[in-house]
Amino acid sequence: MSEPAETEDLDAHVIRVIAKTQRIPPESISPDSTFEELKIDSLDGINIVFALENDFGINIPDEGVQSLHSVRETIDGVRKLIEEQKQAAPPGAA
Repeated sequence: MSEPAETEDLDAHVIRVIAKTQRIPPESISPDSTFEELKIDSLDGINIVFALENDFGINIPDEGVQSLHSVRETIDGVRKLIEEQKQAAPPGAA
């Protein structure tokens, strides 16, 4: 899979998770949306984090959660954790 397609898929997947946990239409969320605009509070944020961790098989550290204020930051954070996980995996593991 090419890099642009992976980026598009990850963006869409994160947006779907946010939409599902918040019960809002995915089309009302863009990567540039802030949590404030979407009326997502800290408790909602925790639910989103749990859903993202389950969907992507990652562990989002507490300090990372506190710095999330927008959809873009969330997408970038998930991407970074996935990349770190890939690099930490032993060769041949997939």
